Amino acid sequence: MNKEIFISESMGESRIAIIEDGTLVEVYIEKQDHQRMVGNIYNGIVENVLPGMQAAFVDIGYDINAFLPFSEIENPALLSDYDEGGDEKEKKRKNNKRPNHKRNDSNVSVNLKTGQNIYVQVIKEAFAGKGPRVTTEIALPGRLLVLVPNSNYVGISKKIWDKYERRRLKKIVSAMKEKGMGVIVRTVAEGKSDDVIKKDYSSLIANWKNVNSKNSNKKAPSLAYEDLETASSVIRDLFTPDITKICIDSKKLFKKLSSYLNDVSPNMANRLEHYRKREPLFESMGIENELDKLLRPKVWLKSGGHLIIEKTEAMVVVDVNSGKFVGKKNHEQNSVKINLEACREIARQLRLRDLSGLVVIDFIDMREESNRKKIYYELRKELKKDRAKVAISPISDFGLLEMTRQRIRLSLLDSMSEECPACKGSGRIMSKETLVTRIDFWLRRYKLKNRKFRLQLQVHPEIADFLNNNKKALRGLMWQNFTYIKTIANNTIGRDEFKFFDSKNTEQEIKQQDIERN
Repeated sequence: MNKEIFISESMGESRIAIIEDGTLVEVYIEKQDHQRMVGNIYNGIVENVLPGMQAAFVDIGYDINAFLPFSEIENPALLSDYDEGGDEKEKKRKNNKRPNHKRNDSNVSVNLKTGQNIYVQVIKEAFAGKGPRVTTEIALPGRLLVLVPNSNYVGISKKIWDKYERRRLKKIVSAMKEKGMGVIVRTVAEGKSDDVIKKDYSSLIANWKNVNSKNSNKKAPSLAYEDLETASSVIRDLFTPDITKICIDSKKLFKKLSSYLNDVSPNMANRLEHYRKREPLFESMGIENELDKLLRPKVWLKSGGHLIIEKTEAMVVVDVNSGKFVGKKNHEQNSVKINLEACREIARQLRLRDLSGLVVIDFIDMREESNRKKIYYELRKELKKDRAKVAISPISDFGLLEMTRQRIRLSLLDSMSEECPACKGSGRIMSKETLVTRIDFWLRRYKLKNRKFRLQLQVHPEIADFLNNNKKALRGLMWQNFTYIKTIANNTIGRDEFKFFDSKNTEQEIKQQDIERN
């Protein structure tokens, strides 16, 4: 597979695009004025411990307290069933848990108290009024290894298949690692020599000791360790041997990443390219056009079918439609063909748009159980390409497939767009007729307590044209309320808003509270 990474920096944001075999598969966007939090380690203060919620809230110096579920408390010293002088076998069992293994206990007791200082690491960004999600299982990522302090295991990436290589890597790491330190071997460590691995481990140990020494006398809450910015972290985490090219349009970032690669992977430094043309990088590569499409709900399939992708507060809904596809086979076979194509595109769109949480997919109905299973296994196969954790269930009797996808950062829609001030996020605006009804109701309330017979109505130009062209509606308003109304078009007024003024004082708007006061 041919994989390429393109990085573009502008005054407003940094953009990273990953292309596989000519197809855009992942996009990362980081605003210049937005502080990325995932990966950062904080010396926090426990604000609240809520056993009923099985969670604690930690002050890390952010606007909103961080959320710490008890299931994310991996340090044995913070668990109530940990005894310093207890059974050694039991402590060993707890300390040698597999990486990323979280307890499913419904009632965990912890040794946390309000006001207690605690190291936590952000694993999910703050979103929609919720604080960042944190864990006590600190992980310092390097190029080849991930250091996990206060643990005692050695984990090997599942993507390293060769059993002899896995055994070799485990032997190397086990021999060098210190007691009380967990280590995860990353995929890129495959085939690397002992010296290179030891160098990465020594760098991580020095980094962790530096974090501890710098923060020993620092007052909490404070930032203990700041992870790399998005561009650098993508290079660290994704720059594997199958990446054929990295193209960057920023001279400063090119020099920085070039220095980093010369240090950790000098044999791959020649794959880094500096883009020097005046035409924007993303436009020259056709990526900008693809990004525009990602903000639209409709996604066309090559067969003529299409997807409708709607992101709501509670879930993401995907509807598969046959669209222009007619087909030459029977309905069942046509449905299977579109659904199979939809599986590949849905998996790609989830990665591209970074959609997460509960996802419900409405496939075209299929009668045969074997075909429903075929679609389920196809989607599951495509989702294996996704680096985010996913869980998927078979298609239900209603033709719906439910799945969940891990959320780490904001979705592409949230990163690239803001809530519309007119529709307030609903995607719809008030009809002209409904607005006229609201104007009518306002006038009725006004006339109950006021004797004014001449008013000025200021509305959006589109509404002004509607009223002027629809004399029946305007005359009806005037006759019913026995008031002459002069309609004025005002570009500064929203499409679903209106303002009334006294005809003798056109600078002071008549507001609802003024009516009630009179």
